[in-house]
Formats: sequence, structure tokens, C-alpha cells
Amino acid sequence: MARDLFNRYIWLVDTIRRYGRITRGQIDELWMRSAFSEGRPLPRRTFHNYRQAAEEMFNIDIKCDPVTFEYYIDDHGDAGVEGVADWLLNSAAVNEVLSHSSDVASKVFLEDVPSARLHLATVIDALRDNRIISFDYQSYTRRRPTPDVRLAPLFLKIFRQRWYITGLNSADGKIKTYALDRMISLRILAETFTPDPAFDAAEYSRDAFGVVFSQGEVKKIELKVWPRQVKYFRALPLHHSQEEFVHDDYSIFTYRMRVTPDLVSELMSYGARIEVLAPPELRSMVQQELSEALANYGAVNINF
Repeated sequence: MARDLFNRYIWLVDTIRRYGRITRGQIDELWMRSAFSEGRPLPRRTFHNYRQAAEEMFNIDIKCDPVTFEYYIDDHGDAGVEGVADWLLNSAAVNEVLSHSSDVASKVFLEDVPSARLHLATVIDALRDNRIISFDYQSYTRRRPTPDVRLAPLFLKIFRQRWYITGLNSADGKIKTYALDRMISLRILAETFTPDPAFDAAEYSRDAFGVVFSQGEVKKIELKVWPRQVKYFRALPLHHSQEEFVHDDYSIFTYRMRVTPDLVSELMSYGARIEVLAPPELRSMVQQELSEALANYGAVNINF
């Protein structure tokens, strides 16, 4: 019964989100066409119970316009809260669909996010309670784990199927980022900390691509993108600062970002479908990567 209620909350929020603004009458019509109604209308009290439960569960406000009597979702003006709510709703909706699709399970392939199973819940608890976490860390660049890393967690980010936690390292007082799937013996300590009220996680990470947040100054990046790739960039922007300038046979996409290894790796993945125009150092880094890649296949004396 609890799962059925949860799915009803998801249905209500998803319905209001899809329509933007919707009257109670329209909600009732859609409810009657859904599998949840079983041919019975949605009572007024039940509707408001679902509404209140959904608001608490997804940290949103479902408001009613007193002029039009339309229901809509107020995002509080907080992009972070809105993003988490969307992520939760999307995940919950997908899980619900897949749970009723066991007959096609062999035809559905999902991406594995191992760190979500291992440590995500623990790290979220530490974030919520401002508690220090302790763990050994097995970096890919070291043979042996770094023992007893102590971190005051500040924010989480998922990137390329891995969860990362960024926080204040207790040993050197520097902000560092760690992958959850490389942690060993993670535990929450009794020790608490007081977050710096001046620290803004969104501002700290806004000019980064990936999980390298503090490398170098922000640059204006220009990419020349050919038609076969342009629509992908429009549908899934590389960064929130993306702007497009359309030409006859190509588009120029511009960004305000730091030049990091994560960004170089991403640009390399597009191959011949894009060209880095600026800044010069990013163009040079991509050229160097291309040169080394070609050298692996026996190509020599490459000039750009």
C-alpha cells in the first residue's frame, strides 16, 4: 500500500509539471483515465492529502492561483532544489515504469552507478547533519590507499556515472573532491562542523565542467560544430553558459568555463565533429592529445 501511495504522489506531481498549470477539473479527468482510479473519482480530501504528502516528499509547493483556480508548482526560485526534485521525480518515475516491465527486462539496459549503492546514503546523512566523514581512499594514481581521510562534506555531484563528494579536508584545510566508489571503510564520525555561511556550492562549481572545480581562471571557449553534431549540443548543452551563433554550414558555440582535463576529455570524445577555436591553450591541449592518440597507431611527424 505504501508503494502504491508513493506512485500516486509521483503521478500527481508529474501531471502538474507536464501541464504547467492545470485546474482541478482537468486533474480529475486525467485521474479517471489513469490506472490508479480503478474507475473511481478522486475525492477532494484525498487530493489535498496527496498534495501535502508530495510537497513534503519532494520539497516543492503545489499552489493554486486564486484567479484562475489552476494548480502549479512553485520552485522557490532555488535552482538547486528544483534540480534535485526533478532528479528524484525522474528516477522515481523510471523505477515505477521498469518495475512493471519485467517481461522485457532482457531488452532494457541501464548504466551502472556503483557508488550510489555503496556510499550515497551515508554521505547524504553526513551532509544533512554536518558531520565529519572518515575513509581510506584508493586513488587510481597511487598503489596504496591514503588512510584515514577526514572530510567536512559540502556538496555532492554525479558525473559520468560516478558520485563525487566535495568538502573541506581536515588535514590541510583545503577543499577537495573524492569519488564515492574509491572510498574504503567509510564512516560518519561523531564530530560535527559549522559550514562557512559565505561558501556557495553553486557559485563554487558554476564555471567547471566535470569535477575539477578550482583549476585556472575562467576562459571564453569557442567551438566550431558541424551540422551532424549541432542538434545534440542544442538538446544537451555542454554547460549552462552555452550560447550558439548560427552560420550557413556550422555553428559556433561559446562558453565561460575553466580549462580542465575533464573538459579536454569531453571534447576529444566528439572527434572530427567539432573544432576548438579558442582559447589557444585549450586548442593546444586537444592537439597534443590527438597527436599522442595518432602516435599509438603508428602515425608520426604530425603537424597542426
